[in-house]
Amino acid sequence: MKQKILLLVLIGILTSFAPKKITWVAIGDSITYLNDHPKETGNRITKGYMTGVVEKLPQFEYINQGHNGWTSVRIAEQIENLGLVKADVYSIFLGTNDWWGGKPLGTFADYQNNTGSTTVHGAFRIIINKIRALNPEAKIVLITPMQRADFVYIANPKNNAYGSYREKKGQLLSQFAEAIKAIGKYENIKVVDLYNQKKLKVEKLVYFKRLKDTLTGEYKNYTYPAFIDVPFNAATDEYPYPLESINMTYDGLHPSDKGYEVITKQLVKVMRKF
Repeated sequence: MKQKILLLVLIGILTSFAPKKITWVAIGDSITYLNDHPKETGNRITKGYMTGVVEKLPQFEYINQGHNGWTSVRIAEQIENLGLVKADVYSIFLGTNDWWGGKPLGTFADYQNNTGSTTVHGAFRIIINKIRALNPEAKIVLITPMQRADFVYIANPKNNAYGSYREKKGQLLSQFAEAIKAIGKYENIKVVDLYNQKKLKVEKLVYFKRLKDTLTGEYKNYTYPAFIDVPFNAATDEYPYPLESINMTYDGLHPSDKGYEVITKQLVKVMRKF
């Protein structure tokens, strides 16, 4: 009987010293979604940034609220239908699809005045308002979009897009990153600035893009920026990013394991303080 009592006391002591679990809701697009869907990358990744963070900070447990292809505008429009729960920490990693989809960035006044989901600024206000309604004490981390090389979807090469080296509908991806940083400063929210992360510069995202030489018709490995104006025919050409081309991304847009490691390290620096 004494042994059982001692065992229960010991368990109680150990439990009291165990770190309290911190619930983290990661809101994002495909870069977040793919953390739990590596098969959709052709198994070109083994783990995403949430898994990486939890491995280094085991007191965290994450909930994946990544939505493949979604914009911040769509997240804001559907905010009451996402099943967001009360948590200790929320991260918001959006913006790249807004840029490519031509969603208007709007002005900082749209954020300040809560003008709605017609602009990206307004959409971020809706998302942050929802988080604060769920838990006014929650920590929030904003993550800027990464730079982009030419994206070619591994499952359907007809789904492709040029990189962030060029405007889309009169807007630069860098402007979206700066807007998110400005929101973070205004709200005193931590920002992980991936857009200006040296290891994630556009020239480092892939080693090369394999395309047909327009003169010879032979395949050639083009590095950035040489591949920018070389045509790619999704119907007839080979997939332009073979395994050996993978560096920080596996398809010009979505992080590889190496890219996810960079994101993980930046998040751990912030989240270990929570």
